Amino acid sequence: MGPRGPLGSGRQWFPWIALPDQVAALLFLLDNPQITGPVNLVAPAPVRQKELAHALGSAYHRPAVLPAPSFALHAVLGEFASDVLTSAKIVPEVLQDNGFQWEFSTIDTVARWLARSS
Repeated sequence: MGPRGPLGSGRQWFPWIALPDQVAALLFLLDNPQITGPVNLVAPAPVRQKELAHALGSAYHRPAVLPAPSFALHAVLGEFASDVLTSAKIVPEVLQDNGFQWEFSTIDTVARWLARSS
């Protein structure tokens, strides 16, 4: 892994969730049928692309300084680049209000877990 950085400007919000937390949240919802309606399956601490790149770079002991410019992402990803570059600050209000507990509640904890797992 060489120097990696944020996608685009790095200022866009990037919703994320660790796979174990996503599975646990789905089981939590199955065990709590009184919870109805839409539920955001995201971590409780939203981050910007720049923070995500920094956390991953730190966990993998790699620099995270060179951003991937928007025009390059559009050239490589085509229309999907718009999805990657979109900013969405999403919070898991329903899960929080109903007492769900995340194992990986911050981007740093999940980044370290990913680094240990690979």
